[in-house]
Amino acid sequence: MTEDDRRTRLGDAPVDRRAFLGGTAAAGLAGLAGCTGDGDGDGGTEGPGTEGGSGTDDLESLGYGRERGELGGTPMSEMPDLEGELTVYSGRGEFLVGQLVSYIESLYDDFSLEIRYGGATDLVNQIVNEGEGTPADVFYSVNAGALGALADEGRTAALSDDLLGLVREEFHTDQWIGTSGRARSVPYNTNALSEGDLPDSVMEFPDLDAQLGWAPSYGSCQAFVTAMRIIEGEEATREWLNAIQEAGIESYPDEFVVSQAVADGEIDAGFTNHYYIQRVIEGREDPPIATTFTEGDAGAVFNVAGAAVVDQASDPTLAENFIRHLLSTEAQDYFAVRTFEYPLVEGVPPVGDLPSIDELDVPNIDLAQLSDLQATVDLMRDAGIDI
Repeated sequence: MTEDDRRTRLGDAPVDRRAFLGGTAAAGLAGLAGCTGDGDGDGGTEGPGTEGGSGTDDLESLGYGRERGELGGTPMSEMPDLEGELTVYSGRGEFLVGQLVSYIESLYDDFSLEIRYGGATDLVNQIVNEGEGTPADVFYSVNAGALGALADEGRTAALSDDLLGLVREEFHTDQWIGTSGRARSVPYNTNALSEGDLPDSVMEFPDLDAQLGWAPSYGSCQAFVTAMRIIEGEEATREWLNAIQEAGIESYPDEFVVSQAVADGEIDAGFTNHYYIQRVIEGREDPPIATTFTEGDAGAVFNVAGAAVVDQASDPTLAENFIRHLLSTEAQDYFAVRTFEYPLVEGVPPVGDLPSIDELDVPNIDLAQLSDLQATVDLMRDAGIDI
């Protein structure tokens, strides 16, 4: 397919998105089977702007449409052709990425793609248990923790330097590479609070005179608590967990529901990933919800979704080239426009009034450490939290 053909498919309609206050991050992970459902922090609740699935070859219908000249990165037309058969184990939900991967498959007549969706932790365990007989060529995860867990099992292949060079050093190891990012955030109801009412430190929220909400059984929330354990220590984290419960925090099944509850005025503020607020804003007419962020602490960790080549991949070069397509201009803009995530490729900005990644005040933490969920789950249960 020529570049003109692809441009015709992509379209160039402008994108209209309500802006929101920018911020910092922490998100998803899936270190532990049986503790968090799918543990993804990615799937479960389908919010506005996430409809879809497979079966389309038109990225215009996915939301892609910012002017091509405005965006950096490498377009798919300049990437190596994909030829052969590839099996991807995806810990990212089909309703979020199904249309994108179907579009990539549709570009190449001699390329066949099989996607097996599931919880990130379950898929890590499956690859490990399948051993040398695994059909998986690529593992696509919602979080760095699951990628690190698979690498720790020795089940990933080293990636080539030119692929790793597509993103910044902090968003890859030699075994996996980030494809999009997410920010930990604090949604708040603008009828109840102003931004100035909210503390800059997440450790001060138990003292806030406000009704708070969270989703403690959700992987993203447990990653946040894991980051607190790493940064503040276990005892300080235990004290915070006890204090936040004493303050009467409300529990919800996932973080999209938390954001909805904020917009409904059911609670005043909560703890979620940044894109859940965007989904609420996208789906309602001027909802009373805005976003603020803590600074340099556990409430400000930046995590990534990403991919790895499985050690038993039948064609490692094809697997790498598929991952390159997830880092193309089109795919990066898709993540910004359709899933409201942070693109990781330079020259493709996020949607809305978000700060750049460099403007985020994030703590210095190794994202791979967020795979250590067992101690976090034990601590939360010991503190009396129902997860």
